[in-house]
Amino acid sequence: MLLIKEFEFDAAHNLIHYHGKCERLHGHTYKLVIKLEGEPDHEGMIFDFVELKRIVKERIIDKFDHAYLNDIISQPTAENIAIFVYKELKDVLKRDNCRLYEVEVWETKTSGVAYRG
Repeated sequence: MLLIKEFEFDAAHNLIHYHGKCERLHGHTYKLVIKLEGEPDHEGMIFDFVELKRIVKERIIDKFDHAYLNDIISQPTAENIAIFVYKELKDVLKRDNCRLYEVEVWETKTSGVAYRG
């Protein structure tokens, strides 16, 4: 079973190792999707949505929202953002009944990546 929680943040970046319009400073309203794979526990939950929201907010959203992502990730492509988020959350979200399954990062409504570690 998959538990899915969506988040949103606004951030700016520029892709310094890319030749095209995205090498210039610009911003996105990103959608971040966190997916946990597991089985419901004795309370009938894979993971408490409230606790998941708190963890992701503290470890990711508070760092990324209204930030210049190049200060955090040297080449902040959607791919590299997804890898960063996965590494930041993998251990803290691990429980006996579940694990981090996938991180999705959407730069626009039609363009995103999924990373499974």
